[in-house]
Amino acid sequence: MNLNPDGPPVITAWSAISPFGYGHDAFTDGFTAGESTVDAVDEERWQVAGERAALVPDFDVRSLLGAKGTRSMNRVTGLAVVTAGRLLAQVPDRDDEFAEGTGLVLGTTTGSPESMMGFTRASLVGERPDHVEPAAVPSCVMNCAAGQVAIWHQLKGPNATVAAGRRTGLVGLNYARRLLATGRARMVLCGAAEEYSTARAKVERCAQDGTPGPALGEGCAMVLLEPAAHAIARGATPLASLLAVESATCVGGNRGQAVRDAVSRTLHRAGVRQGEVSVAAGTTASADERNALSDLFGTRADTTAAHDLIGDTASVSALFQLATVLGAERDEDGLAVITALDDDGAISTALLKLHPVTAAGRTEAREPALAGGVR
Repeated sequence: MNLNPDGPPVITAWSAISPFGYGHDAFTDGFTAGESTVDAVDEERWQVAGERAALVPDFDVRSLLGAKGTRSMNRVTGLAVVTAGRLLAQVPDRDDEFAEGTGLVLGTTTGSPESMMGFTRASLVGERPDHVEPAAVPSCVMNCAAGQVAIWHQLKGPNATVAAGRRTGLVGLNYARRLLATGRARMVLCGAAEEYSTARAKVERCAQDGTPGPALGEGCAMVLLEPAAHAIARGATPLASLLAVESATCVGGNRGQAVRDAVSRTLHRAGVRQGEVSVAAGTTASADERNALSDLFGTRADTTAAHDLIGDTASVSALFQLATVLGAERDEDGLAVITALDDDGAISTALLKLHPVTAAGRTEAREPALAGGVR
């Protein structure tokens, strides 16, 4: 089945909220500067001792979105809603047709661990198990953030939540690509969101079983994906074309070789030679992933992962790495490979054709996140 009968879909806009700050300019500038955002967390606020993490600066849901509709909104949902607002601000003349034809694919690990564990705790310490806050129930489900983004910004197309570890962003792009190719949507917002919270910090510590792990990070990254013809018709400038997305699993124990095989297979299926790739970027700090890309692409492999500067952002890792590529200035077309290797050996790869981008062309609209949304 040819999922791209009219050519590959294109990314026409993106935005991010990260420990670097708000918007894609802040992300690109922060990554270019190369300074880590990891710092000691406020122990009194987060109720964790000796924790270091990379947090979105001054993030407060009510300050950014107002009091109405945010009383029970958790942190991960707020990150997603605000990021979607910044992305949609780059799309002028949104109307009912836009709302009907625009879908959302949002990635996450579990949603909000803080909301889920808080609700469970309330049912255990209350006089009765059912003495819990009813308004907190929706915040405990995994697809809460995706649903709230659609409600807040009036997106009436398909709405999906995906979870695939650090590969989530690339898996989400493939899901969005299929929605477009099969006519389920005319445009798709594709993103991922992860919160820092006391619950997440404690869960991660338990999973590490006493072994020090990477500092946690948080944030949300989101791209707008649409058919090339649709983008041209509305006057949008494509930033990149999504040529291929593939997934594989390491079954032999040699994760580096599995990454090399997955990348080679992706290039082969897209009809691209290894020497044509301009840049290759891995999502994690894994030596297996980095060495594999260096073996394949030499100096064209970018060995600096966003992971190094903004911590382990879990489900957002792959899209943050894609953002490092989308945000770079370039005066000609190029090809980029993005890889994501998860701890369980699962691998996803994406191949994109990058289009010219100047500093002026990547300036993000400064419309408030509430624009077009429910107030």
